[in-house]
Amino acid sequence: MLAKLSQFLLGRRRAVLLLAVLLALAGGAAGSGVFDRMKAGGFDDPGAESGRAADVLAEELGYQEANLVLLVHAPGGVDTERATAAGHDLGRRLAAEHGVADVASYWDSGRAPQLRGADGELALVLATVQGDETEAGKRLAELEPEYQGEHAGLRVELGGTAVVTKELGELSEQDAVRGEMIAFPIMLVVLVLVFGSLVAAALPLTVGAVTILLSLGLLWALGGVTDLSVFAVNVVTLLGLGLSVDYSLLMVNRYREELRAGRDGATAIRTTLVTAGRTVLFSAVTVAVSLACLAWFPLLALRSIAYAGVLVSLLTALTTLLVLPALLAVLGPRVERGRLGRRRKAAATAGSADGSADAAAERDVAQGFWHRLAWFVMRRPVPVATVGVLVLLLFGAPFLGLRTGTADERALPESSTGRQVAETLREHFDSGESQALQVVFEHAPDPTATSGYAAGLSRLDDVARVDAATGSYVDGARVAPPGAAHERFVEGGSLASGSVAGGGTAAEGAAGYLSVVPDPVGGPAVEDLVDTVRAAPTPDGTEALVGGRAAVNLDGIAAIGDRLPAAAITLVVTMVVLLFLLTGSVLLPFLAMLLSALGLTATLGALVWGFQDGHLAGVLDFTSTGDVVGTVPVLLFTVAFGLGMDYQVFLLSRIREEYERTGSPTDAVAVGLERIGRIVTAAAAVLSVVFLGFLVSGITFMKAMGVGLPLAVLMDATLIRGALLPATMRLGGRAIWWLPPRLARVHRRYGLHEVADPGTPSPAGAPEGSTRGADQPMTVGYGERDSEPDEERERRSTGRSR
Repeated sequence: MLAKLSQFLLGRRRAVLLLAVLLALAGGAAGSGVFDRMKAGGFDDPGAESGRAADVLAEELGYQEANLVLLVHAPGGVDTERATAAGHDLGRRLAAEHGVADVASYWDSGRAPQLRGADGELALVLATVQGDETEAGKRLAELEPEYQGEHAGLRVELGGTAVVTKELGELSEQDAVRGEMIAFPIMLVVLVLVFGSLVAAALPLTVGAVTILLSLGLLWALGGVTDLSVFAVNVVTLLGLGLSVDYSLLMVNRYREELRAGRDGATAIRTTLVTAGRTVLFSAVTVAVSLACLAWFPLLALRSIAYAGVLVSLLTALTTLLVLPALLAVLGPRVERGRLGRRRKAAATAGSADGSADAAAERDVAQGFWHRLAWFVMRRPVPVATVGVLVLLLFGAPFLGLRTGTADERALPESSTGRQVAETLREHFDSGESQALQVVFEHAPDPTATSGYAAGLSRLDDVARVDAATGSYVDGARVAPPGAAHERFVEGGSLASGSVAGGGTAAEGAAGYLSVVPDPVGGPAVEDLVDTVRAAPTPDGTEALVGGRAAVNLDGIAAIGDRLPAAAITLVVTMVVLLFLLTGSVLLPFLAMLLSALGLTATLGALVWGFQDGHLAGVLDFTSTGDVVGTVPVLLFTVAFGLGMDYQVFLLSRIREEYERTGSPTDAVAVGLERIGRIVTAAAAVLSVVFLGFLVSGITFMKAMGVGLPLAVLMDATLIRGALLPATMRLGGRAIWWLPPRLARVHRRYGLHEVADPGTPSPAGAPEGSTRGADQPMTVGYGERDSEPDEERERRSTGRSR
């Protein structure tokens, strides 16, 4: 298939490039409006108990939890005549706004103490901006200029969950642009150092730009048929750019390698597509499979990243296999223009002087750093493997103390208005109103039973008050009759009686709810209270749904834990199958996955040490909350695991090619590592630069990705690939390639096979994918017979290097 594709591209190179430019421009035009189709938030489970409670409240009772807080500063006191008049006017104006409901103001609630600050100069106006998180964010953007700032002597700041969610989305949008602006110039410098040629260095960035524009256009189209989180855009831009550079590095390196070996341009492109192109295609599938496992989780943010990740990984492979070869065909030898040095040219000239470019390349391999490192490791595999494993386990030890939590306003920078308001509420207001739990009945019991149930809940530890239609309850006693708590505004500015925290039931058998107001402690105590309320017996066994912000957070974390085994099993099974099809080995897939998982354990340990324990808080300017956002380890593991397997595919594919050529497991490792090591290291460096773009984010959990992903990539590309993989493959020897006859037939039929030169057929009787004839002895990299011991080859090889 890839050989036929090369013929197609060679004959239509300019038409392919013209079509790519047109599609990229169309994708960029459509993608310019991609953020308008993205959804804010996405960290809750809509099918959980808290989600069902919110649905009943909204659909049957017309109630939505207050998500907007107006923090009012009144110099001289909130009870002065001037402040009172201005506060009345502020509440009435807000209640008259379209899309705003359930406005509760300190000045219009009988001066409820829970809405008054401890210093007497702060007061609250609570409201609900209607709609989902995205709709509320858009309406909030219209309200902010009208209410943020000075109003008749009062200074007003806007906060609440709607403001925090809106600011998270806006920062995410800004981060995507800033990350690219920082990554592109740094990547160009790294690529010039890798290739030594300005033209060759520009090719990966060109492919990356085309990929990003196409991906944004497709993401815009996908956003029209399904809900997508705004965080999917960050994945499309940074992952698309990183994979484009990775794949282009592999392809351009192989193409230049073929040119230096004396092949003409057309043959070099055919060989590049059949060899490196096959690896790119297979690698893209592994990354797509890894990210697709996120679709198991019901959280919109994770599902959106699954969709976007699969889209961008496959599209990157398609762009690399179509656009890049067409560019190479047009450029030809001009790909070497803009060289910054003459080292490669001199080496090639020396090879020609000896009469053979292949012989010169063979000498270069024997003298290369990665070749010598591989033999160094394989001479002492046990101590190297032992030290490597111990180092990774030491780095991974903090992971045993992982505590997961949810993102709140502390994930925002200190300059954030939403964060500043939330911190003021915690410091100056002795109330847990903002953390109130809703206990919802789809079919409410009779008022007497409801009253007894509310009184019982009010006796629970960490409960300040329970509000119901039958009254408010504290420590089991009713402290206020129905409707006596305060007055609140409804849409249009009229008044209606009710409770600050809500609470109401209709006739027996209809839907109704109670409001459980916790003590102002927050954190784990409120989440523990969710479990306690859910465990409390309900009147007549009636089903009660517990909702509220703390319940939403708790259910989101539980959803991750519940779906994690299914996602892990899917990932393991699919990766084993894919790596078996690539390597033709039963043991290598398990070895590759074990090493990648070991490296990720160290990465997650560093994440806990730096963010949960706060050791990086000063350096990276964030606030440690004593836990890690629950989505971060899952997202980090799947993305990093996919990229780690990406590099394993690069290396194992080349090792497999050398093993089929030589039949020597040790030579295959040494030569394969030398031929691919420099490129994989360069790819890891470039990809790390891309992911370091997350560090410019003002969002803490995005910074965590900016530390974890580069660390995982670099660890996999150095310690895993340079030490542990050669050591373990040396210990396994020829047994690492063991393949039972039945599975051998499966691999011959469905596996992926590398052919070094697509223009030359395999000798008669050769196994599929091999260049040896059935009657030929297996040869090693330097022409020796396979019967020669590996140690003798090592001595002659390293001696030649010396």
